[in-house]
Amino acid sequence: MSLDLPPVAPSVTAELVQGLTPRLRKRLDAGIAKLAGRPSVRDGDTVRIAVDDDTHLELHAPDGIVTGADAIRCGCLLAPDCLHRAAAASAAPIADPDSTSAPGSDPDLGSIPDAADAPLSAGPASTRPAAEPEAATPQQCAAAQAMYGAAAAVLEAGTDGAGAVLQAELLRAAHTARISGLPRVAASAVSVVTQLRAARGADPAYRLTDLAAALRDVLGTAHRLPRSTGPELAALRGTSRQPYVPDGSLRLYGLFSEPVLTATGYAGAVTWTVDAEGRLHTLSDVAPGGSGRAVGAADRAVRIGDTALTHRELSRAGLAVSGATVSPTGRLGAGAGVRAVRASGATWHEAPLDRLWTSPVAEQVSRALTGGDGLLFLDVTLTGTVREAAGDCLLADCEGLTLRLAAAHDHPALPYRDNLRLLAATPGTRLRVVARLEPSAVPRALLLATDHPRDAGAHLDLGLDRLQHADLPAPAMPPAGPPAVLDEAPLHLLRRRVHQAASAGRRVLAFPGDSAADGRRLSRYGLACAGDLLDELHAAAADRSRDVFGRLVPADVNRFARAWLAAAHYTEEVDRALCAAAWGADPAPPPSL
Repeated sequence: MSLDLPPVAPSVTAELVQGLTPRLRKRLDAGIAKLAGRPSVRDGDTVRIAVDDDTHLELHAPDGIVTGADAIRCGCLLAPDCLHRAAAASAAPIADPDSTSAPGSDPDLGSIPDAADAPLSAGPASTRPAAEPEAATPQQCAAAQAMYGAAAAVLEAGTDGAGAVLQAELLRAAHTARISGLPRVAASAVSVVTQLRAARGADPAYRLTDLAAALRDVLGTAHRLPRSTGPELAALRGTSRQPYVPDGSLRLYGLFSEPVLTATGYAGAVTWTVDAEGRLHTLSDVAPGGSGRAVGAADRAVRIGDTALTHRELSRAGLAVSGATVSPTGRLGAGAGVRAVRASGATWHEAPLDRLWTSPVAEQVSRALTGGDGLLFLDVTLTGTVREAAGDCLLADCEGLTLRLAAAHDHPALPYRDNLRLLAATPGTRLRVVARLEPSAVPRALLLATDHPRDAGAHLDLGLDRLQHADLPAPAMPPAGPPAVLDEAPLHLLRRRVHQAASAGRRVLAFPGDSAADGRRLSRYGLACAGDLLDELHAAAADRSRDVFGRLVPADVNRFARAWLAAAHYTEEVDRALCAAAWGADPAPPPSL
């Protein structure tokens, strides 16, 4: 999309598309493509688009976000129920619903429980009747069912068939879920729509695996929520804003910074810090934007207290914070009562940072698989490279394990891949690295930061800093030969069908074919359940019957969605088990949904 449009709230897009006549809905996708080629101009908070010589379209975003349908105005004769308004809303980025809160609210403050809000005790615990576990309200159950139906329709159609109308239905379901108190599934639904738009627009940042994961989360959450109670229900509901609780005074040491560039249209930087007790804390600057903001955010001042440190500087320095507030995930709040001043930092080989690398690798992997931050702190020796479908990645030895280190992001504006290419030219170099676990049948992680190859007291943020040839030492060993071919369990036979269905819809699996050979191969590797799921997925896709007049009746969308969800969930859990086995970690239970 070439237009520079302000983000539009999901409810606005859903409302405008809902107001179209059936004839105009069929023309909506063509209208979006036509609108992309029209000239536009930004005047303060207003964006004006010349639909033709006599008609102009205006989007008014006083706070940077279009929050109401009346903020999109068109001068054509069919307005306000015209195609142009719905096309503009469908072409614009999707606004974060949390950013449309009332002016003056501080999203960093969160909500701190007050003692006055605590329920009063009704007597000794032994005399009080046991409270029944909390269940979903009828409104939440209805919202979950609507969400399941909208997501199943998207899965049925695939990316090519999920145009603006199906996207608007999913956004409407997301808005209903959010006002019903289900922010988690609402956010996942918005992510699905963003991925669909990226796929249909040939965005290079689009990843099929991300779309499949978002669809799996939407369908899985919507399916389980009506039957869940207690803590499981609370996890499925999610929270729109995490609460921040007071944590007194903190002495923080910068660890590393990483750029953020998401397919949902947000960009910025996150800086990781460590306190004196070894706990991880983050400070972030993420907002709507593209690759330029992801690169430039590292040189913005950290938003906490009166400090003038940038994210890039903080990753190598320190902070002394008083009146700190911290979320359950370790994010630091920036409320009015927080004070922060610059302090000295520490290298990765000095306390308290060095203790992060003393934890056994297997324990770190187990923690990452149970829903932690996913970070791994490893001492590795580079041994060469290996060619993969997504490009070359580094091979390294880590405590006897052959580890694959891949680029954390492929966008050309970020130097991850260029830095990995230079590091690959120095086999035998021993490095201390920070990586993020990527579940795989072989030990694999995404490389985020590394200490400097020629300066043990410095480190490099590989998504922000660019290595030079002068920074590299001479190779300490000859490049290794090609890695041995691994006899992996053929789980890709099922995963490939899961991804194909997410991309092309039910019809791609409905073509006549013999899946029995794939099922037998899965059974030979002890994956009989995977073979059964594959057979059911093909059967559900091809399940079309005819009425008494020989006409095809509508397909059972729910059966296909259930079969796809079961296959997607199975592959995810097997990937986790294989990942734990590859790293020598204890099989960990899945994180709470």
